[in-house]
Amino acid sequence: MIHAPHWQKSTFSGGGEGNTCVELAATSSITLHLRESDAPGTELTTTTAPLAHLIRVMKSGRFRA
Repeated sequence: MIHAPHWQKSTFSGGGEGNTCVELAATSSITLHLRESDAPGTELTTTTAPLAHLIRVMKSGRFRA
C-alpha cells in the first residue's frame, strides 16, 4: 500500500491561503520531500544529512547568493 506524503508548512507561514512557503514531507526516517506551496507539483527529494548541512551553512551566514 502506497501512502501519500503528509505535507507540513512552517508555523511561521500563517497557514492562510496565498501564504507561500516551503512544505516538507517525510516518507521514511531519512527521505525528505520539499515543495513550494504555490507550486506543489514540483518536489525536491533529499535525505536528512544534506538538508541538515544546508541549514547549518545558511544559519552560519556563510551562504551568500
